[in-house]
Amino acid sequence: MDYLKSVVPSQLVSERGSNLIVINPGSGNVRIGLASQDVPFNIPHCIARYTNQVPKRTVQDQMLNSQITTAQHMERERAYDVVASQLKIPFLDEEVANNSLPRKMGRVDGFNPHNNRKDTAFDWTNVHEKNVKSPAAESSVNKGSNNESGDQHDGADAKEPSSSGNSFNQFIIGEEALKISPAEPYCLRRPIRRGHLNISQHYPMQQVLEDLLVIWEWILIEKLHIPLSERNMYAAILVVPETFDNREIKEILSIVLRDLRFSSAVVHQEGLAAVFGNGLSTACVVNIGSQVTSVICVEDGVALPSTEKTLPFGGEDISRCFLWTQRHHQTWPQIRTDVLSKPIDLLMLNSLRESYCEIREGELDAVVVVHSYEADAPVGSHKTRLTALNVPPMGLFYPMLLVPDVYPPPPRSWFNDYEDMLEETWQMEFPRRSEMQDGFYPAVHAGLPMWDNYPVFANKPKKEEKVGLAEAITSSILSTGRIELQKKLFSSIQLIGGVALTGGLIPAVEDRVLHIIPPNEAIEVVEVLPSRTSPMFVSWKGGAILGILDFGRDAWLHREDWIKNGIHIGSGRKYKDSYFLQAQAMCYINS
Repeated sequence: MDYLKSVVPSQLVSERGSNLIVINPGSGNVRIGLASQDVPFNIPHCIARYTNQVPKRTVQDQMLNSQITTAQHMERERAYDVVASQLKIPFLDEEVANNSLPRKMGRVDGFNPHNNRKDTAFDWTNVHEKNVKSPAAESSVNKGSNNESGDQHDGADAKEPSSSGNSFNQFIIGEEALKISPAEPYCLRRPIRRGHLNISQHYPMQQVLEDLLVIWEWILIEKLHIPLSERNMYAAILVVPETFDNREIKEILSIVLRDLRFSSAVVHQEGLAAVFGNGLSTACVVNIGSQVTSVICVEDGVALPSTEKTLPFGGEDISRCFLWTQRHHQTWPQIRTDVLSKPIDLLMLNSLRESYCEIREGELDAVVVVHSYEADAPVGSHKTRLTALNVPPMGLFYPMLLVPDVYPPPPRSWFNDYEDMLEETWQMEFPRRSEMQDGFYPAVHAGLPMWDNYPVFANKPKKEEKVGLAEAITSSILSTGRIELQKKLFSSIQLIGGVALTGGLIPAVEDRVLHIIPPNEAIEVVEVLPSRTSPMFVSWKGGAILGILDFGRDAWLHREDWIKNGIHIGSGRKYKDSYFLQAQAMCYINS
């Protein structure tokens, strides 16, 4: 402890971080890197595998139904008009009289603060090359070809000869997998969806876990250059989403220790890691990812599980709402944009959303270039003026705008596993909590009609929520029950995840949360704290800090012990450090 109080943090990172790998898996991207790195590799969490099945499935997933019901359409249109009224823009079907006057346009050139406008077209991935020899396999994954000249996301494995003299990549990983033409013999898989392992009758558990292994192994070899033969010299820090069940955490630990062969591993949760990544000790962490939004409160380095809220929407839902809005206004070109069968279209929509969508009053239009991607045709460019660009991100507060995804969560029957790695922390009474009942604060706008049929998880009651972001934040903080802590949390809201970069989101959260707090609560200030590092990587960075400071403590699981015994009730080794953190990390924060 004396050493930790005197040592410079950068010295600790240099000493201990060079042999620690931090893995932060998400539904959209996986972030992996050495703890000593400033930022991790941020790679789309997907893999496309070569297939000769007929008929070929372009995407292997648990597809539900892409048809939106009439009731959902009506709910969405009503939500649009509520948002339009607040943003002071025309209602959904409001037309200028006789079309005699042109619509008002927001500033197009130079207004949007984003400097990373993404109007450039994506190129189809080249799935085969001539005369490529596969290198010798070092593990369950061959090292494969590596094109480092362009994008850090591309990846491929051994090649299969074809009659034309070319050879197919057996698999392709990351962004390059999303840019494969539907005409090519590949099937795209996403091992994590909506914050859970993506298990279904169409995507069995064994395939899900195998795909996770291949993706992570490829990153370790091709990006971090750590072969299997040297893996025993490294330890892994898993920074997992709050949405993960105990069974999912155990399966991932088995991949890390048994298959990837790290010498040891420790698990932390994203919310707690984010607090330490920003040098805080108490905060309400709001993680807005690509497919899931989660809220949890942390007090003095302890995550309070009773405050956890999970909302089944994220950045990809905003992108789909963006497309719906443009199509309704007839500003979208007459092209076939299909995020289900053509993942490259989702890439385009995400880029447009990130570049042009923001939250502010008044009409927000922009002239952009939209691209069309057809398997047997060159990429098409279509210049158009898009409108109502401030509506889609408001879906965070009005989830009726974001109709439920066509992909349901995995079946809960798979998680009937009673080896509890949380050591009763879900049922524990924390000494700092008052006797006030959980859930004393009624959910605002609960029971939104269009979400009534959305699958919920029975494993952990109150885990899924059907409310907007402001209601979830307010309910989470007020559930702590103590006014002093509530005031501190309302003044220490932390937004993380890629969607946190949306322009105007911070003042929108502050304003809406403040107005939702019941008048009988003595709360006068709501503040979102600025992030010290990129909101996309703050949980990963916090995991690196925790791993460096905690290295060698009893919380770490060693490979031999895991393979021999796993984790069992009463074994003495529990997954509990996500809720209880020792003084070492506090020394770092307070220094």
